[in-house]
Amino acid sequence: MDREIIRRPFLSVLGLSLLLSASCRSPGRPRPQQAHTEPSPPVRVYVSNERSGDISVIDTAANQVVATIPVGKRPRGIHVSRDGRTVYVALSGSPIAGPNVRDEDLPPADKKADGIAAVDVASGRFVEKIASGSDPEQFGVSADDRYLYVSNEAEARATIVDLPARKIIGTVKVGTEPEGVTISPDGRLVYVTSETSNDVHVIDTATRTIVAHFKTAQRPRSIGFLADGSKAYVTCETAGVVCAVDVAANKLTREIRPPGEGARPMGIVVSPDGRRAYVTTGRGGAVIVIDTRSDEVVATVTDVGPRPWGIGITPDGKTLYTANGPSDDVSVIDAAALKVVGRIKAGASPWGIAVAPAPPAGP
Repeated sequence: MDREIIRRPFLSVLGLSLLLSASCRSPGRPRPQQAHTEPSPPVRVYVSNERSGDISVIDTAANQVVATIPVGKRPRGIHVSRDGRTVYVALSGSPIAGPNVRDEDLPPADKKADGIAAVDVASGRFVEKIASGSDPEQFGVSADDRYLYVSNEAEARATIVDLPARKIIGTVKVGTEPEGVTISPDGRLVYVTSETSNDVHVIDTATRTIVAHFKTAQRPRSIGFLADGSKAYVTCETAGVVCAVDVAANKLTREIRPPGEGARPMGIVVSPDGRRAYVTTGRGGAVIVIDTRSDEVVATVTDVGPRPWGIGITPDGKTLYTANGPSDDVSVIDAAALKVVGRIKAGASPWGIAVAPAPPAGP
């Protein structure tokens, strides 16, 4: 009996081993399938054209305009809803004025034209204008598509709009001539730059109150956050610098000066991997590249176009687009080669850029 007990497990293990060995050699064994890579969803670039009062829609696969959508007077700041189904753009009835132009020398403002236009992406049509306070220029959209935070340049205020209700639910006093508006990645803070008083006001989205305020270099314009929310960058046009900001401490840590003459930092976008910040230099006609670890300018893309302002980047981080107002076109930049690879004709005076995946087909 003892021999039998020992023999049976041995035979069972041996048999199992032979069976597995045979199955491994079997010509009929199915081979592992190769991983299937889904194609990237189509991406669209939306360009606000300040003087022609419309939006150009660019198909990034062909890098050509596929639609032009009239929206109203002076479209500038532009964003796409998180679901990709709606484009929002700031409209203003205030006349266009260059530096050092006095208000009394301008024609009266058309306040009825002020608001945030909503454009349905599927139909390519303007749907409605949402009340947002006087002379909106830039704004931010909350991650849940619930709120808009809008800069009202003529009123030195930021307006908070409940999007589903289409209703203004609050205003916050900020600096003189507020301009840029950007929401922190975690949705807790809103940065508002004020170009005349040279400062940033920080709004707490929970309390809708100012929780911090700090000075910047002259004429702050746009803001870009790192994805982890630890650092922000503020472009300062007249000073010719980009200010790095410690978000937790609410203070400037460094002024980054682009090389060469004539650079006027305007728009900014941070790469998806957070390693680079790309800044348009306005009258400098270039895009500078900032290493976000060292806060040093590591490269410059020249010959971008006359006075590039708005800037956007594709979700894969491979391509940049800039709005070039005086030449009525958009530059296409290869982010790896740091080279302009194309120019796309847009409307009159392109101002803002928004890049987003096209929404899925169907309702």
